[in-house]
Amino acid sequence: MDILKDPTNDRQVKTLKPPPHRPLSKNLMFPDKLKNKPDWKLLKDHLQKEGRVAKEELFKLVADCNKLLKNEGNVLYLQDPLTVVGDIHGQFYDLLKLLEPKVGGNPETTKYLFLGDFVDRGSYSIEVVILLYAIKINYPNTVYFLRGNHECRQLTAFFNFKDECLYKYDQETYEMLMDSFDLFPLACIINSKFIAIHGGISPDLKSIEDIKKLDRYHEPPRSGLFCDLLWSDPVDHDQGNLDGQWKSNEVRGCSWFFGIDASMKFLQRNSLISIIRAHEAQLDGYKMHRWNGGQDFPVVITIFSAPNYCDVYNNRGAVIKFENNTLNIQQFQYTPHPYLLPNFMDIFTWSIPFVAEKITEMLYNLIQAGDQGDDEDDVNQEDIEQFKQLTNQNKQFNKQQSGGSTGKSTEKLKNKLKFVATMMKLQKTLREESESVMKLKGACPDKRLPKGILSAGKTAITDALADFNVAKTADIVNEKMPAQAQIPQQSISIKKPSNNTPQPKKK
Repeated sequence: MDILKDPTNDRQVKTLKPPPHRPLSKNLMFPDKLKNKPDWKLLKDHLQKEGRVAKEELFKLVADCNKLLKNEGNVLYLQDPLTVVGDIHGQFYDLLKLLEPKVGGNPETTKYLFLGDFVDRGSYSIEVVILLYAIKINYPNTVYFLRGNHECRQLTAFFNFKDECLYKYDQETYEMLMDSFDLFPLACIINSKFIAIHGGISPDLKSIEDIKKLDRYHEPPRSGLFCDLLWSDPVDHDQGNLDGQWKSNEVRGCSWFFGIDASMKFLQRNSLISIIRAHEAQLDGYKMHRWNGGQDFPVVITIFSAPNYCDVYNNRGAVIKFENNTLNIQQFQYTPHPYLLPNFMDIFTWSIPFVAEKITEMLYNLIQAGDQGDDEDDVNQEDIEQFKQLTNQNKQFNKQQSGGSTGKSTEKLKNKLKFVATMMKLQKTLREESESVMKLKGACPDKRLPKGILSAGKTAITDALADFNVAKTADIVNEKMPAQAQIPQQSISIKKPSNNTPQPKKK
């Protein structure tokens, strides 16, 4: 892997190795010694250095993985030892941490079940898919995927995975990956005692056989059992109480909230003890829903494996490790990653706020000079006297002609000054706080800042990024399923949380 050359020796950060100069060659990615399987370790190292994979090799990789996915049923059956992974959301460098022996375990010796949401929100979803597909091909009997609600065309177009595909590859690649996601299984039974799904249970789910009967090879619908397996949520209540067994999920804009009654009825009917799911960001990376009392086993367990979600949540990631019928939680912190501008922005677009600030400053100085004059210029005294005489001669005439327009012109000039001064403040905030502004925008798929945040200045931006609760409150607007006909996305308004416990961040 040849690194990117630096013939002029002008690379600013000498301690950071340049990325590979070319995509990984076919003979390195699929060496003969591995019998045409991908060299996932070399691939991992290549992608970690920000290397790329050629389109032809990517298509072969996905096609080989698709053959394995097609042969898997809607419901998987696995035994421990097993590591269960929640949402990853394009956070490739956190995935590398997760795959370490001290966290999730070495894929060579560890059985893995991923609960979906591999893509969107993060900037390295392509890398996540490439690496996990390569590992799956090498270890088809110990690495398994379930489908998440983000593995669909509607959400990947609404968020940033489609943009990432178009930036790194093209539309054909995006469509090929969407077809591959249609092959993912929907549920898993672990140790004959736990059901693992991405979202939650459904009013239409009576037995495991109902999942087996689903036709999964297409885009998920907006209602029904298939939808609910990917979208439903446990109710946010200490006892899991609901008025009835089910409540419409207004946060998601589809599916249901379920509580202890619906959960216990389903578990007892199917001789299970707990529901393991992902789908919601958690401050500690996991949550035990002990609706049946603190001493009993949790009815529902939520696991979330994307630490410092969207680069603003400051949460931990976690995985579940099953061994000898014992369940343990392994937490881990986020890993720093190479910085990318939001929405794969180019440097010219990124520089616009800096240029705009300077142009606004020039405009402000020009208008101010027109209002106040320039006392510092050296002007000939003779010219001044002549100007005064001309002014006195035409003073009365000007008053008659102007009809009071001078006052109006002055007022207009003052309004211009106020407007440009406000613009200067906004541009200065954009320039000085560009890093924080981009982080805040990156948390929102519409790439818009909360209303009034720039005019409020640096403190408001800092507060908006302060902690997990503020971030999830700001992001809650993005958790609804998009309308079938795309509509302009909303800008969000951030408020500091009150003493009351906020709604859990949905994802």
